[in-house]
Amino acid sequence: MASLLRVLVVDDSAVVRQGVLALLQHVPGMVVEVASDPLIAKQKMKSQRPDVILLDLEMPRMDGLTFLRELMREDEPVPVVVCSGLAGPGSETAVRALEEGALEIIAKPQLGVGEFLRESRARLVQALRNAARARSRLVRRGTPVKEEPERPERLERPERPPLSMLTVTTDIVVAVGASTGGTEALRQLLERMPPDCPGIVIVQHMPEQFTSAFAKRLHELCRIEVKEAEQGDRVQQGRALIAPGNRHLRVRRTGGHYQVELMDGGRVSGHKPSVDVLFQSVARAAGENAVGVLLTGMGEDGADGLLAMKEAGAETLAQDEASCVVFGMPRAAIQRGAVDEVVSIRGMTDAVLRRARRARVH
Repeated sequence: MASLLRVLVVDDSAVVRQGVLALLQHVPGMVVEVASDPLIAKQKMKSQRPDVILLDLEMPRMDGLTFLRELMREDEPVPVVVCSGLAGPGSETAVRALEEGALEIIAKPQLGVGEFLRESRARLVQALRNAARARSRLVRRGTPVKEEPERPERLERPERPPLSMLTVTTDIVVAVGASTGGTEALRQLLERMPPDCPGIVIVQHMPEQFTSAFAKRLHELCRIEVKEAEQGDRVQQGRALIAPGNRHLRVRRTGGHYQVELMDGGRVSGHKPSVDVLFQSVARAAGENAVGVLLTGMGEDGADGLLAMKEAGAETLAQDEASCVVFGMPRAAIQRGAVDEVVSIRGMTDAVLRRARRARVH
């Protein structure tokens, strides 16, 4: 029999606590406790340590961000899923929570909480399970990471298809997909990018409106421009475009340049935006003039798309298991034979730039 998954809900809203409790108490293998603020949560954790915490950020006596920082400094940090409001300041605080170690964000609307939770039951359950599975990957904040020599794993690559007129351009597109744990991985990848790096397009699984705050925060930290993608934005050197939450992003060719196209529609590979949608479009539009990168995340979104990119002649990379919070997406791509090279997140920027130089000479 599988072990129980113990969830602690920390939220000052009685409506939210009751709604989540009603929603999750009948999920097989899941046991739910609630606390109205972090101080009560601390007391409950003394008798029974949870496997995952669903945390509100705006609470009396101690705010959620302070509580999260304390959790992440413990010897055995508890995985945290943030439940945050969509308002501007709330979304910015939620992005800071991801920097502090939270693994996922669940958007909490201002009205209709009960109805929202019922509609989002499957997504909430999956987020909690994903976070709990990542527990062994969490590192106590303030613990120095041991530096080890980079030893990229090189995988066999089939011969390239013939060059077509579609790929005759000097522009290179770097397409990146990420999910659970991806916000930190993306920060490490983009912070090291030089101002003249190739144009980058990104799908990070994240709720609507949080992507704008996430892009803004990365822009503050990086030497390159980082922005939430808008319809018709050009993919160009020194710029990274992040797909808005709840919109698919495709890349299309216009003459010798590339632009992004935003679309509505259903979920693809279980997500919107979908990494597969991005990668498939880059395979068609850029062919050999592209580098595909699949980072940490649960599930298989991006695996088929990365294979399409490789078959179109693109260079393809995946994050290694040791540096992933969740190895699901990279593993699925590797198993499909879609990956040229497996690299730790520390070495990913250099690997992308090296592969981009290779793509340029094609």
